[in-house]
Amino acid sequence: QLNLEESGGGSVQAGGSLRLSCEYWGYTASRYSMAWFRQAPGKEREGVAVIDSRGSTDYADSVKGRFKISRDNAKNTLYLEMDSLKFEDTAMYLCAAEYEAAFRTDNTRPLVPHEYNYWGQGTQVTVSS
Repeated sequence: QLNLEESGGGSVQAGGSLRLSCEYWGYTASRYSMAWFRQAPGKEREGVAVIDSRGSTDYADSVKGRFKISRDNAKNTLYLEMDSLKFEDTAMYLCAAEYEAAFRTDNTRPLVPHEYNYWGQGTQVTVSS
């Protein structure tokens, strides 16, 4: 089992930057992927970025070139660096994790919510235009 807790959200003007962190603890001996999702009011939860146990990453098209996901296994922390923020990036950002052996396909970097069983509570990001 994995427990997750996000931090780093806040309010920023368009064009600004933020760095989100997600501390995790629990059983980390098995390979696990970690991802960031976001959900705006009235919208479905969408995948933002994912990183697997080997450090390979994938991003949603809407954030490519602006966001960077990384993980520090020694510190048990996942990061999301967000640059050139836009009004449409406003959402609750949630950290998610799953053991790679539990994924339903061979893809170790899914960006769909139903593949993940471990979630944080979220941190709000608000971008003003």
